Amino acid sequence: MGLKGRVAVIGAGTAGLIAARALADKGIRTRVYEQKAVPSSRIYASGILSMRGLEGLGIGYAPAVTNTLDGANLHAGGRVLRVRSSSPVAVVLSRERLSGICMDEALSAGASIETGRRMTTSALDSISSGSIIIGADGAVSSVANHFSMGAIDRYSLTYKAEYNVAVPDRSVVDLFFDNSVSPGLFGWLCPNAPDVLEVGIGISSSSAISAASAFGRFLKTRYVSEAVCGSRPVSAGASMIPMCMRRSIIDEARSVLLVGDAAGQVKAATGGGIVFGGNAALMAADAVYGNIASGTSLLSYRKRFMSRYGTEMKLHSLVHRLYSSQSPGTMAAMVSLSKALGAESFLGRYGDMDLPGLVIKRFFLRGLAD
Repeated sequence: MGLKGRVAVIGAGTAGLIAARALADKGIRTRVYEQKAVPSSRIYASGILSMRGLEGLGIGYAPAVTNTLDGANLHAGGRVLRVRSSSPVAVVLSRERLSGICMDEALSAGASIETGRRMTTSALDSISSGSIIIGADGAVSSVANHFSMGAIDRYSLTYKAEYNVAVPDRSVVDLFFDNSVSPGLFGWLCPNAPDVLEVGIGISSSSAISAASAFGRFLKTRYVSEAVCGSRPVSAGASMIPMCMRRSIIDEARSVLLVGDAAGQVKAATGGGIVFGGNAALMAADAVYGNIASGTSLLSYRKRFMSRYGTEMKLHSLVHRLYSSQSPGTMAAMVSLSKALGAESFLGRYGDMDLPGLVIKRFFLRGLAD
């Protein structure tokens, strides 16, 4: 059954399951190996995604949606940049439900999934014999390490918690840029539901404090403490986000490809990885299909990904370096200047949380005062 050739997907996260679904849809024998007994358990990453980016992945994501967003408040040094769209531009998802949906879609397409399988060196050697491998096993990738595909030397560490409190405006996410509180990234308040508020913070892994300590400090700031109202969290957890790509995302000689966090395909400005990683998974599946069906090079995967997202990833890194290196006073001045120049209106009409290059193009075509 299926085309001659086997593919082993290591990791049943979103990117791995998207790749497995796409491969199985093409008639390729695909088996997913996942270390956790329940792939959808213990997912502590946030679930804010652009609607346009998510729809491009072909996931039936609707049952996982808990809220929609049409704007953001960007806080810095006591100043606020208020960005609003005329219609919803992002969704808040239950990452656990999204994972379950992706798993069901992969299984329905014909992929098989083996859970509780730890990827030791011997296991990877055994699996790689006669199979193409897609490594989708997260930021600390066993596949990338085993096949010497380069290290990720910049990470962000996050900590988030959910609180059962009333949310006055569930259509807006608040982002807080203050390197004295969240060095290297930002803090956030996100309405996950009418009575569920997510509070989170991200910091550079090189920071002198832990993400949990930074979170405690964030909770004591006036805006956050008022929002939480002294309630206790109903859930909490930490995660790690890669902030740069690995040296190599493909080893053609050994038929190994990396996708998602394992490859470092994350938007450095926001820490989001599902849209870029999911599209990479679809591109990897196309390259594998071409290789098995007609012998084309697996290197087409990297070429296609970099052509589509290489510049966007560099721009995300540039934006991240800009805000993560500024003092609170400088950030406040930047917000004030942006407001004066009309950035709130421009970003409300033309902003894109995935593609900064598109925003820049629109700026040069239209200008802030359009």
